[in-house]
Amino acid sequence: MKIIITVFSVIITAYFIPGVLISGPWAALWTALILGIVNVFLRPLFILFTLPLNILTLGLFTFVINAVMIMLVASIVEGFSVSGFLPALFFSIALSLLTAILNKFIADKAI
Repeated sequence: MKIIITVFSVIITAYFIPGVLISGPWAALWTALILGIVNVFLRPLFILFTLPLNILTLGLFTFVINAVMIMLVASIVEGFSVSGFLPALFFSIALSLLTAILNKFIADKAI
């Protein structure tokens, strides 16, 4: 159920954030899957290596790491493109918020 919510969130967020394009539902599915894999394996390493900078910025550098993860996924997934750092940053923030809201209201009710 969570992957469906994430795919839906990717489609909706890409529609509203200028500079982010998704070619269709299959690209959204692959984007959600690859983003999940990247967030599980690579994101913790990035956070660990940038820990001093993250502490210095009181955790705000995590937003930069999230944007880099989005740009990495955009370079891997065909049909998903991000035109620069700021669209990736806004996309990561909006995607996180929308996914959290939908998971709260849909996933909790499905159980």
